[in-house]
Amino acid sequence: MGIKTRLQVQVKRSATASATNAADDEHYDGAMDAIRKVVAQEGVSGLYAGIGGALLGVASTNFAYFYWYTVVRSLYMANRNLQTSPGTAVELSLGAVAGALAQLFTIPVAVVTTRQQTMSKAERKDMVATAMDVINGDDGWTGLWRGLRASLVLVVNPSITYGAYQRLREVLYPGKKTLKPLEAFLLGSLSKTLATIATQPLIVAKVGLQSKPPPSRNGKPFKSFTEVMKYIIEHEGAMALFKGIGPQILKGLLVQGFLMMTKERIELSFILLFRYFRQVRADKLQKLANIAAEKAGKAAPVLIK
Repeated sequence: MGIKTRLQVQVKRSATASATNAADDEHYDGAMDAIRKVVAQEGVSGLYAGIGGALLGVASTNFAYFYWYTVVRSLYMANRNLQTSPGTAVELSLGAVAGALAQLFTIPVAVVTTRQQTMSKAERKDMVATAMDVINGDDGWTGLWRGLRASLVLVVNPSITYGAYQRLREVLYPGKKTLKPLEAFLLGSLSKTLATIATQPLIVAKVGLQSKPPPSRNGKPFKSFTEVMKYIIEHEGAMALFKGIGPQILKGLLVQGFLMMTKERIELSFILLFRYFRQVRADKLQKLANIAAEKAGKAAPVLIK
């Protein structure tokens, strides 16, 4: 917990930069190096810094998303007077709107969690105390909504993932209606990887906005995600906008891969279950018809020639 975030907020001076950077001494060379150093300095518990806020964030974000999705979808269906479900493109658009509304209510949890994950063990406080530190900062209460613009843009990530999934399915498995679990896992993983690569600079910028400013800025916070990007490029080069992408992709591979694999299995299970109940109903109707025909045959009058 927090390794990905620590990798994304660290700033190391590039070889061509003239100014010194006070953060150079706190640099991780990769995910494994970060894990080793965090465990050495803070113990295993350091790997789970901010886990309470992270769990609260997941729960609140999912609740808010599905709540607003239900509201937005109901309003859309009522406004258009629709009786059938809208198409995929509309569903994705409604999901993006719901995701944006959810961010408005849940981003303070993300800000506090990011702060907790990027603080040293000696500096780390509980969620309430961390939130008060943010509020007492330069931005006041609005500091709890730092990175909101980047978060609103990032709601397109699921749309990119789903679009890439459908396109890859057409290319890799043309005409195949049902995918095997491994095939669905592969497509889900690849599509999430593409979406992550496309949005990683914004993810890094958002984390930079929500965390404490680098030591080289002397406590001066960033004002926008474009300022974060500019700062990172000046100090580390453009490729640094993709730092932490390894753990980010690994997380996406596992989550999205298993999600799409489960989705395909559930869809297949519903189809098979529907066919089973339809067959059971047909057999029952046939049995009733046979019984009725048998009774009718027994009750028919006998004609005497």
